[in-house]
Amino acid sequence: MVRKQHKFLCLVLCLALIVTAVSVGAVSAFAASGDKVYVQANNGWSNLHCYMWNGSGNNGEWPGVLMTDEGNGVYSYTLSGDYDNIIFNNGSGGNENQTGDMAYPGANQIYDLKSGQWSAYSGGGDTPIPTGAQPTTPVPTVPSGDYVVYFKNTANWSSVNCYMWNTASDSNSAWPGVKMTDVGDGVWMYTASKKFANCIFNNGSDQTSDLTAGYGQIYDYGNNSWAPYDLSDLRVASFSADPESEIYTNSEVTLSAKASNKNGATVYYKFSVTNAAGSQSVVSDYSTASTVSWTPINAGKYTVTFDFKDDAGNENSRSMELTVLSDAGVTSPIIQKVTPANLNLVKKNANTTVSVQAGGGKTGTNLLFYKYIVTDPNGVQNTPYYTLNKTYTFTPTKLGNYQVEVFVQASDNSTISKTYTYTVTDSDIPEPTTVQPTTQYVQPTTQYVQPTTQYVEPVTQGTTASDGYELGDADMDHFVNIKDATYVQKYCAEFPEARTIRLDLADVDRDGKITVTDATAIQILISR
Repeated sequence: MVRKQHKFLCLVLCLALIVTAVSVGAVSAFAASGDKVYVQANNGWSNLHCYMWNGSGNNGEWPGVLMTDEGNGVYSYTLSGDYDNIIFNNGSGGNENQTGDMAYPGANQIYDLKSGQWSAYSGGGDTPIPTGAQPTTPVPTVPSGDYVVYFKNTANWSSVNCYMWNTASDSNSAWPGVKMTDVGDGVWMYTASKKFANCIFNNGSDQTSDLTAGYGQIYDYGNNSWAPYDLSDLRVASFSADPESEIYTNSEVTLSAKASNKNGATVYYKFSVTNAAGSQSVVSDYSTASTVSWTPINAGKYTVTFDFKDDAGNENSRSMELTVLSDAGVTSPIIQKVTPANLNLVKKNANTTVSVQAGGGKTGTNLLFYKYIVTDPNGVQNTPYYTLNKTYTFTPTKLGNYQVEVFVQASDNSTISKTYTYTVTDSDIPEPTTVQPTTQYVQPTTQYVQPTTQYVEPVTQGTTASDGYELGDADMDHFVNIKDATYVQKYCAEFPEARTIRLDLADVDRDGKITVTDATAIQILISR
């Protein structure tokens, strides 16, 4: 009797195990590390994460692992363990940012976020396609099937590394990643051995944020964005206009471009502008000059075209839109032209003269004041003062880059500045080949001519006359400011409103006469 009961009990337990196995199979499919699961992101999500777990652990802290963009709104995740449950989310939690808790449906299944349904996934390879769906546009490919990324080194790092990963255990290398290849023009390249979802560019200490890898694209550290990378035989590296905004008539615009042939063929550049009426003007025809100057005479919208060709017969082109404003009646000062131009070579131990052509400042006396700050390669600066001098001469004594910051100030104290870089060399400097624009700005003949009188250090501010007026208070309003310098200038120019002046207040340099030097001395006085 006992043996029969035992036999019956064994039979019951076996049936229970079978029922349990069937029930579990209906809830969760077998999961194995290396399986791949997909999601169709058709509900507006863009930051797709996959969170998986079982009774003993999970695939990472919430929100899980960032999924790989396979193109056409399809994202994938490769399991790093044998997990039973799954949640897709948009990088956060809460309503409308995550799915419900779901049982893992098995490998090669895709979840439709809009319909909330799983289905078999018939795609394969690197860019699988959901069942019944076709891509509306072809998925871009990278050269020779390689996973190549580029980095625009606007940070001027001495070397660049690329760290790529899918999960914590699936990366291209230990941190900081693999050193990239310098391909010139500030561009670095790295080819991955397979497709990784994420990447970080770094120099071992400084780094970008976590990025979604843009294969076949270039990441610009300066503007934090990906862009298509030109891989043609004649590759355009850059094209620009300086300035690109707040451009005024009769002011010089520097047009620059850079291109290269992959086999080293000589590259030629052509620069042209087209106005709103469609009339085109060639600033510089094809030549090896990659930087030219254009001086717009008329206000309006212009299309600047950069054309490229090489000895191998390749051609390329780029364009940009610029808006030119009229300089008539502009109260703020405008820097129209500075000579030597930016990035020019200058000779060590030789006098270098910076000349400024400025406009605007149509306020008050219509006079413009100039200041020059020169910084040598060691960071040492001169002692700058505002003067009426439109030129400044300095002697570079060190090799390397000198920064010259040019300030132009109107009589209402509105100021504009621009920094120029000059590279000092001890080699002979060849005469530059300049390409003249089709229309040249003609300097008006009514410009101020700098007097030959030299500046003499003024006496200390605060010297007071017997009736309470301070030294420098030329207009006698009991304040020493830029108006007094303007009043002295008007007096020297014999303006009717400045016919009289007190010698003891306006003669700041104490030479017994009133000259423009006293106006400059007042500016120095109020700047202390």
